[in-house]
Amino acid sequence: MSIWKRMRDITVATLNERLESAEDPVRMLDHYLAGMREQLRQSERLHQQCAIHANSLRQQYLTALETKEKRESQALLALKAGEDNMARIVLHEKMQAEERCEQFKKLYEQTKESLTDMEDQLAELRSDYEEAASKRSYYMARMESARLQHRMNARMNAMGGSMPQVYNRIDERVTDMELEARSMRDLRRMTQEGAYNPGYGQGHPELEQELENLRKKLKGEG
Repeated sequence: MSIWKRMRDITVATLNERLESAEDPVRMLDHYLAGMREQLRQSERLHQQCAIHANSLRQQYLTALETKEKRESQALLALKAGEDNMARIVLHEKMQAEERCEQFKKLYEQTKESLTDMEDQLAELRSDYEEAASKRSYYMARMESARLQHRMNARMNAMGGSMPQVYNRIDERVTDMELEARSMRDLRRMTQEGAYNPGYGQGHPELEQELENLRKKLKGEG
């Protein structure tokens, strides 16, 4: 397991541990995203440094290779000219260049392999960051839905009582108004009938008694 993967696993484990005790999971996710951004920034800087180093190794390898080939050609020319001692000196430099060429080639290939692995890890880190950012949007939407639902519940509770109870109170009030209107209508009719029939009720003992009681009451109030 690469050290980058271990770092990522540790970061995820820390996030899960903190989420269990966090009151605001989105805020905790923001902290996690900030940590991931910093990790990505440092990793990209390290990748850039490794790429520069790999290019330097490649250049030194190519320079040593060019020197080796050049010294070999010079040794051939010295032998043709009968300069054996000069050919030995040039061949010695050619052997040194060849050794450097092999060394830098090996280092370059190792660094290039490490660079490829680092690029894979960077791609994985970027994918994790994009997933976390997407999850943040999702959880933000869920929290907003829950917040609006809480506000709706609070508003309904503030209205007080259930709607059937409200309907019952309205029905009782309308019924009272209807009864009052019918009573006033009946009273008006009775009054009108009495006005057009001056002798209405004469000779009725109980009605005459009630009328006499009212006269006495009026005299007493007077």
